[in-house]
Amino acid sequence: MSKILLLDIETSPNTAHVWGIWQQNIAINQLLESSEILCFAAKWLGEKDIVFKSIKNGTYKSMLKSIHKLLDEADAVIHYNGARFDIPTLNKAFLMAGMFPPSPVKQIDLLRVAKSKFRFVSNKLDYVAQSLGLGKKHKHEGHELWIKCMNKDTAAWKIMETYNKQDVILLESVYEAFKPWIPNHLNLSVFENSLVCTNCGSKHYQKRGIRVNLSTKYNRYQCQDCGAWFRGTENIAAKSPKFVAIS
Repeated sequence: MSKILLLDIETSPNTAHVWGIWQQNIAINQLLESSEILCFAAKWLGEKDIVFKSIKNGTYKSMLKSIHKLLDEADAVIHYNGARFDIPTLNKAFLMAGMFPPSPVKQIDLLRVAKSKFRFVSNKLDYVAQSLGLGKKHKHEGHELWIKCMNKDTAAWKIMETYNKQDVILLESVYEAFKPWIPNHLNLSVFENSLVCTNCGSKHYQKRGIRVNLSTKYNRYQCQDCGAWFRGTENIAAKSPKFVAIS
């Protein structure tokens, strides 16, 4: 049985001394504090419970240990722009905390799917989710919420928790909509002893032609539950007569 983790982190802003607000080139000696992880929300795909950890309800190190453990257990992690932001940010935090890397995990970045497979007016999670009728992000006051959380405002932290968790809920909904369109998804058939849909694990599929490569040929199938296309594992070209092109 595969374990797929949905993940979203929130970070503090960088703070610096500046002389203006437009096209500033910030030198390192102007930097007062660099961005750090404030909190994260995560859940296992298909389960109800959402894990939320923050610097408010524990130490920074304990928060890192919690997300490290989840990543270590996961076969795949679903995120939105996580390949460029969430995962590198977490890796830096693990490194600076003297922690070993978590076990290698398959990344499913839904922002990359949105950009490569569709043409939404905006690729932001909120816009995509609303366009698909899947809900929207939790409203808040904006940048000030992060400042209040950094100042240990209890009411602000309650809003932040709701906001962070809602992002994970939206993430799961968008994933379910995107699922048949996701290339190089975690191959769920390797967790089974029989042919199943590689994207959702369903055994309800239909044979739909063949997939031909340069020297191989496979039966092609379409899942009747999620709609994803996949191929069989047996090279049926090996059973066919061989022909060689003559130049």
